[in-house]
Amino acid sequence: MKIFSWNVNGLRASYKKGFLNWFKDAKPDIVCLQEVRSQKNELPEALKEISGYNLFLNPAKKPGYSGTAIYTKQKPIKEAIIIGLDRFDKEARMTRLDFPEFTLINFYLPHGGRQKENLDYKLEVYSHIFKYLKKLKNKKIVLVGDFNIAHQEIDLARPKDNKNNIMFTPKERQQIDKIIKLGFIDTFRKFDKTTGHYTWWSNFAKARERNLGWRIDYCFVSKPLVKKVKHAFILDRVLGSDHCPIGIDISI
Repeated sequence: MKIFSWNVNGLRASYKKGFLNWFKDAKPDIVCLQEVRSQKNELPEALKEISGYNLFLNPAKKPGYSGTAIYTKQKPIKEAIIIGLDRFDKEARMTRLDFPEFTLINFYLPHGGRQKENLDYKLEVYSHIFKYLKKLKNKKIVLVGDFNIAHQEIDLARPKDNKNNIMFTPKERQQIDKIIKLGFIDTFRKFDKTTGHYTWWSNFAKARERNLGWRIDYCFVSKPLVKKVKHAFILDRVLGSDHCPIGIDISI
């Protein structure tokens, strides 16, 4: 089973840049999207009805903002979009699907603001999702999305220049430590512990061309699933957003 995750920076914008061509070439079993920025009635029909797939869209209350979605071949037995934190839930930052074999959680976690004006909110969200995840810790879970944090120095091109900047402050990096302490495995790092692999690039100063990026998109699995993961990947040559798709090949 191939599971992909991609912050598309606006699904309608990504559609105009070839999203469906990528989708058809990738032949996914599941695609998790973040920052879709669309209500369902705003999407082109071609995105609403992709043959062979079910679409689960969680749009934000605020138009043109945030939102998550999942395309899946297999129909789930349950869908959930609420974690019990009012602002987070209104921003539609989670789509969870329960399948007979595993639970899939797609997160779009807050950025925190360039001036750290929303860092307290970001840390509050992480605190809340840890409580949420602890209730599921004995289950088979695939946890994907845009976490808006680079975990270690190898996860961004210029760690020394960014050590006090948003997405790389010590308090933020500790949140990824806590996810791992809960028993989740960073699948990409299971296979590759080298630097130079990034999932997001600034739109300034030709950062993507120069590969001055950050790895802030992750696919975690709970320990019962770790031996099932055959491969983890970052598709950094795929364009259409300031992020690129990531994913895993897993035997479920």
